[in-house]
Amino acid sequence: MKDKNKILVREVLLAFWKVHILHHAGEGPVVGQWMLSELREHGYDVSPGTLYPLLRRMEGYGWLRSRIDTQAGPKGRREYFLTKEGRAILKTLREHVVEMHLEVVPDSPRHG
Repeated sequence: MKDKNKILVREVLLAFWKVHILHHAGEGPVVGQWMLSELREHGYDVSPGTLYPLLRRMEGYGWLRSRIDTQAGPKGRREYFLTKEGRAILKTLREHVVEMHLEVVPDSPRHG
């Protein structure tokens, strides 16, 4: 079961987490600790060792930009903001999520 769960996380849930991160970054700056709590509230068991590299990759793609609290030193809190590119990606992802919902959720208007 553990291997199947790892595959599910790697192949599917990671994409859901990215959508979730982009969504919240679109509402305002997000920080890693808060994002960990938010994802866990939704039942995702995300570790810092998974989340922080994911945030850095998303920043590398140009979807997020970050700012470090320089007054707190080099280990200061890093805030992530949605970029123009990230906003365009999020718009596209929202369209796909709606389409997927209509297709796979039993109570949706088009299902059946």
